[in-house]
Amino acid sequence: MEGNITLSIIKPRAVQKGFIIPILDKCHEAGFRISAMKLMQLTKRQAANFYKEHEGKPFYESLVEFMSSDRVVVLLLEKENAVADFRKLIGATDPTSAEPGTIRNLYAESKEKNAVHGSDSDASALREADFFFSKMERY
Repeated sequence: MEGNITLSIIKPRAVQKGFIIPILDKCHEAGFRISAMKLMQLTKRQAANFYKEHEGKPFYESLVEFMSSDRVVVLLLEKENAVADFRKLIGATDPTSAEPGTIRNLYAESKEKNAVHGSDSDASALREADFFFSKMERY
């Protein structure tokens, strides 16, 4: 399965603003298949654990606060070359630098209040999938 999955999270502000369907449409148009999806609210502890690799960085505390502030949609997406293709689809972290038409360019409020998370490597995609979904939920 490595190389064929990526994890995405539609973040709180994008959920609040009603961007779930337009973001899902962009994923579908780009050829991604949703193999698992859930609407949930992360606890601060879950958000802190998920973003543990960023602990100690200046943005870590505000990221944990933001990610636990409201509901998110967690997606496990399938496609050949999933991680790289999804990173291209979502665009740069800073929406003002993101290519026109990318998800972050269209739906992110700011670098700190971004619209979506996307796995940054195949190894991260597998680890992140395990964080949110049991093997039974995935397929």
